[in-house]
Amino acid sequence: MDASRQPAAEKALIDHVDSWIFDMDNTLYPARVNLFAQIDRRMEAYVGRLLGLDRDAARAVQKRYFHEHGTTLRGLMLSHGVDPHDFLDFVHDIDMSVLSPDPQLRRALLALPGKRFVFTNGDLPYAERVLGALGILDCFHGLHDIHAMAYHPKPDPRAYQDLVARFGIDPRRSFFAEDMAHNLMPAKAMGMMTLWVNNGSERGNHGHSPAFIDFETDELAVFLEGVGDGR
Repeated sequence: MDASRQPAAEKALIDHVDSWIFDMDNTLYPARVNLFAQIDRRMEAYVGRLLGLDRDAARAVQKRYFHEHGTTLRGLMLSHGVDPHDFLDFVHDIDMSVLSPDPQLRRALLALPGKRFVFTNGDLPYAERVLGALGILDCFHGLHDIHAMAYHPKPDPRAYQDLVARFGIDPRRSFFAEDMAHNLMPAKAMGMMTLWVNNGSERGNHGHSPAFIDFETDELAVFLEGVGDGR
């Protein structure tokens, strides 16, 4: 169910927001595409090779780092001094054919007033491949990746502070959409309006609270069409 279809509230977005910020994985494409399953397997393989572990043990370490540090990469960097470029090049070597152009999302993004940004714990080359496969790469005015975050991934508040400083964003006139509910907390604390894309992501509801979630949807394009219709 799309719990966010509230015309008056959507109209308020148009009056208020001039910066539209989007997480990428499982937000700009649905979790059912299962693209991240490929990355999961690559991360397991990397951890297994690095630490000499079998698949089950490697998966346990990988998930523990993800849960404790926000990304597997951050845990590997802190615990094992892993080179982030080596890790990201390996885990993002995946098949993008599961993605296809999304004309509905493209139209909805382009109808938004103001500027649009991608805010991802992935890296720029990977983000460009994903957005290109979706046919929306040219819809964005800027991409803020894990390198630009100095490897402090969401939900670390420093990542959000670096984003707004880099692009001159006023958080009080911003909107942030994300599938991981707990990643919305720092955004709300800065004054951003928030949308939880509740579409079945792994641990997507972890830390969920109405205190920092303004809207909820299971279909981003449908929600954005409602916003664009309010102009």
